Amino acid sequence: MDVGALVGGAVALVVGMLSWTQSRAANRRADFSVITERLDREVKEERTQRKLLTRAYLDLHQWARRVGPGTPAGPAPEPPADLDLTPWRN
Repeated sequence: MDVGALVGGAVALVVGMLSWTQSRAANRRADFSVITERLDREVKEERTQRKLLTRAYLDLHQWARRVGPGTPAGPAPEPPADLDLTPWRN
């Protein structure tokens, strides 16, 4: 075998391995950014829902304090329209 051919093959193999690891690293960075964007969006949505749920709870608590045992109980306050209650509904 020719030494030049072996050296050329080894260099091609090293270059191929380097480009493969670089493309894997780029894919991991892209995957990471997609995952973090999705998590940021979900956290923002969850915070909004928690604020709405807290507001609904406080409204209900205020209503319960106003309505005593001897007072006629009006209808309980409705939860906010944009509060997602699907996890609690069957």
